[in-house]
Amino acid sequence: MIVKPKIRGFICTTAHPDGCRKIVKEQVDYVKKSGKVNGPKKVLVIGASMGYGLASRISAAYGCGAATIGVIFDKQGSETKPGSAGWYNTAAFEQYAHADGLYAKTVNGDAFSSQVKDEVIALIKKDFGKVDMVVYSLAAPRRTTSDGTVYSSVLKTTGGDFTNKTIDVKTGAVSEVTITPATEQEIFATVKVMGGEDWKEWIGALKAADAIEDGAVTVAYSYIGPELTHPIYKDGSIGRAKAHLAATAKEITKSISGVTAYVSVNKALVTQSSSAIPIVPLYISILYKVMKEMNLHEGCIEQMYRLFAEKLYKDGVKTDSEGLIRLDDWEMRDDVQAKVTEAWNKINESNLGELADIDGYNKDFIQIFGFEADDVDYDAETDTAVGIESLE
Repeated sequence: MIVKPKIRGFICTTAHPDGCRKIVKEQVDYVKKSGKVNGPKKVLVIGASMGYGLASRISAAYGCGAATIGVIFDKQGSETKPGSAGWYNTAAFEQYAHADGLYAKTVNGDAFSSQVKDEVIALIKKDFGKVDMVVYSLAAPRRTTSDGTVYSSVLKTTGGDFTNKTIDVKTGAVSEVTITPATEQEIFATVKVMGGEDWKEWIGALKAADAIEDGAVTVAYSYIGPELTHPIYKDGSIGRAKAHLAATAKEITKSISGVTAYVSVNKALVTQSSSAIPIVPLYISILYKVMKEMNLHEGCIEQMYRLFAEKLYKDGVKTDSEGLIRLDDWEMRDDVQAKVTEAWNKINESNLGELADIDGYNKDFIQIFGFEADDVDYDAETDTAVGIESLE
């Protein structure tokens, strides 16, 4: 069938298999040319199909020569309906990895469930024995716990209403938006979904099954951002969850012997999650403009390769005074943030093109779903019933 983008709100409901394959290939090629890393060799990536999780898997495989198991929660396409972008990304990654002689298998299911944990551990025991790195990169909007309770996360403040500029990236309209505060129950639910509880359950289950090496590293991902976004992010409901994630890293390191846990604070990028947060798309658009002009811009794959090559596996782990790995170090440079703040204070619809990279934002967004990739014929028919080799 011929697949075109169908955008609803901050989600594209279609994905293009050829575009996803091309974009994955570009990430693989980036790591191949960037050089080898003396890193882990048996890696589990939980949340492996998109964004930072996918880039982590590619960096581990092609940077470190690692065998990888990925956990995804995606839909396969049929001859009449496209699958999810994460499905096509994973199919492409496995195809490239297997062709290059790299072990890669995938488990598709709800990573929060005990069933998937058991399935993954059985696969590790059968094929690896033990893993030496676990990447936890889930970005789910809801979680069902073992007792059947469903928790949903919210993107709200925690200290009263907050009003600031925002943008409709499709129309370029700049306006003001007011975000209302979360209730205590909403904050609790957001921490349940996006905090560290499930991460710790995964590492505990691996340890109990003797499926993780002594000396293993586990890393989860977070964001802090500038004061401009603190009310909606760092100090908001999602920030409470990320604070819990950071505290959980310390708990894992202290309570699960032989495992050291880190949180990597990454750069602001266009993802399905970030596009849903009011104010953040305008900030990212300005940040892109500034960092590209300063030759400092990185996407997911550049960030994750730098995590492996410079922050985790080169002359010891690099952390700040709070034990956090700071991959947002270039974003948070004083000169970068000064330029962003200056543009933020000036920006309106008349100078949007001068002060923000809306085109870059929109391209990054649509490429999440495999569209606007170079050298892909989007007017041609494509096979949407693509399989994942290890799931066939």
